[in-house]
Amino acid sequence: MLLWPHAVGCRKHTGALLFFVAAASAGQPLPSSAIAKARLATTNIRIDGVLDEADWRSASEPLRLTQQSPRPGERTPYRTEVRVLVSADTLFVGVRCIDPDPSRIEVHTLIRDGTMEGDDSVQIVLDTFGDRRTGYFFLANAAGARADGLISGPQESSFDWDGIWQVATRVDREGWTAEFAIPAATLRFTPGAEAWGFNVSRQVGRERMKLFWSSPTLDSSIDDLSRAGLLTGVSALQQGLGLTVAPYVLGRFERDRASRASRFLGTGGGDIGYNLTPRTTGILTANPDFAETEVDTRQVNLTRFPLFFPEKRAFFLEGSNLFGFGLGLDTRFIPLYSRRVGLRDERIVPIDIGVKVLGGAGRWGIAALDVETRDERFAPRTNLFAGRATFDADPHLRLGVIGTAGDPDGIHDNSLGGIDAIWRTSTFQGDKNLFVGGWAARSFGDLPAGSPWGWGLKVDYPNDLWTLYANVNHFGAGLDPALGFLPRPGTTQWEGGGAYRPRPSTDGSFGWVRQFFFELEGRYVRNARGEDESWSVFLAPVNVRMQSGDRFELNWYPQFERLDVPFEIAGAVTIPPGRYRFDRFRAEAMTSETRDWQLGSTVWFGTFFGGRLTETDLFANLSAASGRVRVELEAIDDFGYLREGDFIQRLWLGKLYYAFSPDLLLASFVQYESSSREIGLNARLRWTIRPGNDVFVVWNRNWRQAISQRDAIFPTSDQVVVKLRMTLRK
Repeated sequence: MLLWPHAVGCRKHTGALLFFVAAASAGQPLPSSAIAKARLATTNIRIDGVLDEADWRSASEPLRLTQQSPRPGERTPYRTEVRVLVSADTLFVGVRCIDPDPSRIEVHTLIRDGTMEGDDSVQIVLDTFGDRRTGYFFLANAAGARADGLISGPQESSFDWDGIWQVATRVDREGWTAEFAIPAATLRFTPGAEAWGFNVSRQVGRERMKLFWSSPTLDSSIDDLSRAGLLTGVSALQQGLGLTVAPYVLGRFERDRASRASRFLGTGGGDIGYNLTPRTTGILTANPDFAETEVDTRQVNLTRFPLFFPEKRAFFLEGSNLFGFGLGLDTRFIPLYSRRVGLRDERIVPIDIGVKVLGGAGRWGIAALDVETRDERFAPRTNLFAGRATFDADPHLRLGVIGTAGDPDGIHDNSLGGIDAIWRTSTFQGDKNLFVGGWAARSFGDLPAGSPWGWGLKVDYPNDLWTLYANVNHFGAGLDPALGFLPRPGTTQWEGGGAYRPRPSTDGSFGWVRQFFFELEGRYVRNARGEDESWSVFLAPVNVRMQSGDRFELNWYPQFERLDVPFEIAGAVTIPPGRYRFDRFRAEAMTSETRDWQLGSTVWFGTFFGGRLTETDLFANLSAASGRVRVELEAIDDFGYLREGDFIQRLWLGKLYYAFSPDLLLASFVQYESSSREIGLNARLRWTIRPGNDVFVVWNRNWRQAISQRDAIFPTSDQVVVKLRMTLRK
């Protein structure tokens, strides 16, 4: 049976969506810095990893990269030249990487968005809005493996977004070459803009060396767009009609082993995107299905607070960086946590229709989401909305507002409004980073007792030699973001600390050390009654990263926890209310990412809630066949010995990848968790016929371990999905 969504619209918040579309202001020019010019391509550019077309040869003087780390500005034998071309609809970037010994080029993966920390690679960042804060990155290693994502700010990059683009690489006797083709339709930008923010970096795996085009200093990161240079000549790029149609068809077979029931379901749907204004895109999704999304990695929870799981669904990831709120809040408070939409109690709530508006106008940045979920027995039909607007008052100061409306349970009334301000500079005391931010938010509707307000302030000095920070956040007991994530309402939290991170001279006694990290951090939490609820101190007297990339660390972590109600930490083990003071210690060591075998071990030990707890985390990663084969194994085991009883919790993970090419990947992911006694298998075959057109074959199977017979394991469910996704652009 072919199922299509009900013909319902997202009507409830139409006015709010129109407001976000209409937001506009005068433009803001990019400040000058290092400048590159893209030349107009006059012939067809074939993406094959060889820069042999006449346009490449006649391009302007190439950009040259400079060593950024470990020794900024020093000469290296790794000469790197970058050339940029544009056609009417595509940005082309050619990068020539000279290597004195190409046989030592490092490649450890061919996985899309795989870990390339130890690989020879090239990365491009684009600030297409010119706000020097948000943008895109495109990364490729020497074997042509791709990674991409969104930039929300310095050191705030997400790999979860997948754009449509091409890259080809070629290794030869002098080094290697990467040839990128990024369609204009993949990006959001203002047609006719004179310049974009632009930077390029290269990593030499075996040397653990990075080279930058713009701002090659130790205090700079490639995703710090305030330090990017300018790319001119992009005004020729056109997005066409700005229309994208991405339909899918899917077949799913499911079988429940317990009831012996099985069924086959055929369905379809897709997305339609259209440029509402030159810089603002509207996206409509109908009956979306996320069967190809990798399953969540399970986690062991030894706290009394909910766990955070990252968003992985493509529709919600598009433009997710535009919803970022506050400075450095991380998972303490997220006003919009998109996993609340379409998921409830680990069950899927089907989405009939959803609308997104993403982009900006002048100094404004805008993002809005409106979703209508389907009526289900465990979750009635409901409409959910979130909107975010930002205004760049000057090159350093960004002001923002956010609002959400709707409760995923479909029963209660809930909404939230918030404001924030973030001031950033990369020129403090000449070339240092300094960030200052504040926020305030309030909940409305059916709320718990207590103040519905929250607020926070943070000062951050994140630099290479010294990093320092201090923040305070208050979360009222009635602050209840139904569409957000707030693990500890009813608390005020103070945090502060920093690290001294010297880099010894290579000629001295510590020449084998790349960098030391001497860290000290403290945290204090007070509840709504003004009582001490938690405090902790984290000290790292030993934390060494060696020239080889191997590292080891020793920590002391004294803690205090106040329990007002019993806390069930494991099955049949409940810790009674009381005041608990304990000391935790950690020893950690791992080998470099540049090795084909990467090994690591983390051991926590010491007192814990009146008893003792030992936590071990062991992992081993193997890369073989020039990155075509990758095996990742991890074993997490917790052994608790408390007055209330002993417990053991295990989480074992195994991943196996085989890449026939960067466009054809077979991946399997197996997890075992002892508390649920479940084993889960997620196997996926992804074939990218061409960028934007994919075939997925997914097999999910679950087993359970019997209680009465500890060695007996029986299957509980099977699911096989075949999905075809296409993309058409005009």
